[in-house]
Amino acid sequence: MRLIERSAGALALTLLSVLALSAAPSIAQPWPQRMVRVIVPLPPGIPTDLVCRLFADRLSERWRQPVVVENRQGADGIPAVSGFVSARDDHTVLCSFPGIVTINPLIYEKLPYDPSRDLVPVVSLADNFIGIAVSAALKVNSLDDFVKLARSQPGKLNWAASPGNPLYGFAALLKSAGIEMVQVSYRDFRPALQDAGEGRIQAVATGVGALLPLAQAGKAKLLMVHNPQRSPQAPDVPTATEVGYPELTLAGLTGFYGWRDMPASIKERIAADVRAVAADPALVERVASIGSVIRVGTTVEFAAAIEEQRAKIAAIARTMKPTQ
Repeated sequence: MRLIERSAGALALTLLSVLALSAAPSIAQPWPQRMVRVIVPLPPGIPTDLVCRLFADRLSERWRQPVVVENRQGADGIPAVSGFVSARDDHTVLCSFPGIVTINPLIYEKLPYDPSRDLVPVVSLADNFIGIAVSAALKVNSLDDFVKLARSQPGKLNWAASPGNPLYGFAALLKSAGIEMVQVSYRDFRPALQDAGEGRIQAVATGVGALLPLAQAGKAKLLMVHNPQRSPQAPDVPTATEVGYPELTLAGLTGFYGWRDMPASIKERIAADVRAVAADPALVERVASIGSVIRVGTTVEFAAAIEEQRAKIAAIARTMKPTQ
């Protein structure tokens, strides 16, 4: 009987040892262990989406796992963020502009997510360019010329801006320059560009990529970009600082956000791998070709950039209270 008991005990210990050994590789296996989903709160084909896709492709090669981009557009990114938060999946990340954190809390009384807790900054990817252009019919060649013209005709010129940083940036210009203009709102911003080209709107603010066709056709003049540096697509166009309005500087940051309580080890892994792939000259050139510039760093730097922009947007909102 004792022999049987000893044999049974030895067998149990052997089985436990085998189970422990078989489980060890899965426990030690680094993230990611399966397909990674990247949710983008914008339609396919625009600069932010393209930047997210370019990095997703490079990270897929590095991680040896599929990295699939899923577009959920509309409503200032709220459906995309809600889907991301509700997924509660440690293999899903959000690739987005900062407005989901910096602007949405200012324009919505209640959000289906907590911007400060549900969205964890992981790493920035690139800076997309936003600018201000005026109709060629105004016959102005600089921002200074435009400001002088607008001051001489208070309340007689119209302006339009796409939601987010372009709208707040133009609102800040009105305040800083001491000019009064009439805002025209559009549900779909494409007609605004057409109206600007035909002179029905005198000033328009949006992504540089959307403004360039008007400028190249001689229908509009691109006066400035809000970003800290000049756009590779429009190297002759000055920055806000260069035209005397450093307070209008706004970065069009695109970056990865993680989930609530995201382990530091995973944040560090993603950030380190993003920095590694961003060092590829081919990727730098490809990102520049769509009008953006690579901008990566540490998780702390990305979080600090978001907080800086949050404070700047909030200050503009308190002064101008622009409407979406």
